[in-house]
Amino acid sequence: MLPTEHRLRRREDFATAVRRGRRAGRPLLVVHLRSGAMDPHVPGETLPPTRAGFVVSKAVGGAVVRNTVKRRLRHLMRDRLASVPPGSLVVVRALPGAGDADHAQLARDLDAALQRLLGGGAR
Repeated sequence: MLPTEHRLRRREDFATAVRRGRRAGRPLLVVHLRSGAMDPHVPGETLPPTRAGFVVSKAVGGAVVRNTVKRRLRHLMRDRLASVPPGSLVVVRALPGAGDADHAQLARDLDAALQRLLGGGAR
């Protein structure tokens, strides 16, 4: 489970990540990342923790399938929070194929998207 302090809940936070962040698409999901920025001139400034949110629409499948996909994505993201800069907002949007994918396929696509966003890969 994703700890409470790492959950993205407010509509404005989702909108900020999607509209102002960078995006990396994969066959099963799209990851939006709005990196946190810290002002080096302010001593003692600490950033809030990285927060992640998930969007799984009805195109993915019925309620049981959507909840399964969401649980898998939350579990995968929990293990990857340390690799994302503090204060960042991450939105993971599942595409229709995610409902039929297994855990390993979702992990592969999530890793590839995060690597592209964090490693500064070509767009």
